[in-house]
Amino acid sequence: MDTLGDAEIVVIGGGSVGCGVVHSLCQAGKTDVLLLEKNDALASETTSQAAGLVGQVRTSIERVQLAMWSVKTFSEMEAEPKAKPGWRQVGSLRVALTDERVAEFEQMKTVANEADLETEFISNDEASAMWPMFDFSPAKTVLWCPSDGYLQPNDLAMAYAHRARKKGARLVTGVTVEGILTANGRVTGVETSQGAIACDTVINAAGAHAWHIAQMAGLDLPIFPVRHEYFVSVSAVGMHPQLPVMRVPDASLYLRAEINGLLLGGWEPKALSLRPDDFENGQTPPRIEEDWDVVGWFIEQIAPLYDQAGDLGVRSIFKGWPTFVPDGKFIIGESSRLRGFVIAGGCNAHGVSGSAGIGRHVVESMLEPSPSDYVRSLNPDRFLDSEWDAAEAQTLAKRIYETYYGLGH
Repeated sequence: MDTLGDAEIVVIGGGSVGCGVVHSLCQAGKTDVLLLEKNDALASETTSQAAGLVGQVRTSIERVQLAMWSVKTFSEMEAEPKAKPGWRQVGSLRVALTDERVAEFEQMKTVANEADLETEFISNDEASAMWPMFDFSPAKTVLWCPSDGYLQPNDLAMAYAHRARKKGARLVTGVTVEGILTANGRVTGVETSQGAIACDTVINAAGAHAWHIAQMAGLDLPIFPVRHEYFVSVSAVGMHPQLPVMRVPDASLYLRAEINGLLLGGWEPKALSLRPDDFENGQTPPRIEEDWDVVGWFIEQIAPLYDQAGDLGVRSIFKGWPTFVPDGKFIIGESSRLRGFVIAGGCNAHGVSGSAGIGRHVVESMLEPSPSDYVRSLNPDRFLDSEWDAAEAQTLAKRIYETYYGLGH
């Protein structure tokens, strides 16, 4: 049983990012780590609602490399005998329906080549052989990445936790952080629902509550929860877990098999979002009601490729509040305003798939004498050193969600 007590590093938040950060710290030799999760179980908020897709094809080499590190980590974890993340390396298809998208795919392949990520353009017939129940005749090209796949988000968090505990880290649930303790411009500990804990470093990986934790440290950051929704169908003909993941960005959709059903989700053009002060620290974010109009829109969007979509019965609808920031980049690193206070947030719906890479970036920002230009560009001070308007920032953050599969995103 993990116990409370002082630690060198306290990580706040027990979702995939928090657990991934603890795992990365332990891998780097930092084992006097205490993770605090307010809920009674790890991975019980946004992580539990994630679709688990892991894609490495991106528009920038830094994002490709982050995703490749995550895939490498997931593969190593899946190969171990215990606490597997449910990683299925089934590959992925990226389908272009327009000439503009073809041009983007060609550029993305150039970036993938630069990162030594294997990809290839395949014919519509080859795609049909992988997904025989789909009609690929509208496709102008299909980009195949054989090392992509998907995992089970809850299993991933538990796999991180298992390995971190073996290294000596402690992960404690049912404890709410209520304040950040400071002296002389640096962190000295945290105040919790079960008393004060001394530490040298706090890592804020609190997801939808990251804004609240930053406020406790006197930092105002534009971190906005945006609703995301997908559904899983009842049993459908031809569905099985070894089917590749598929993305159809011109339709703003992603899909994969979920056992013998279809998991279908996407990025609706009119997103719903919260101001972070719409709910209080320690509270669960507002409940999301099932939005059947959005589910219907997903089905309409996929129908040209899958004529059976309209006949699908819905088994479950999943929905959560992933956080987005106005520039669409992670917020990672220590603020110069408060030494020892590190952010790992604003993950823009990459919290699960990018968790291992995000953990690596956090470690680099903390322990490397000269972090890369890219990691330095993620520092929270980019928002703290400039004025920003909350309403405008929220609109921009929503726009990042709404154009998630936009050209050049």
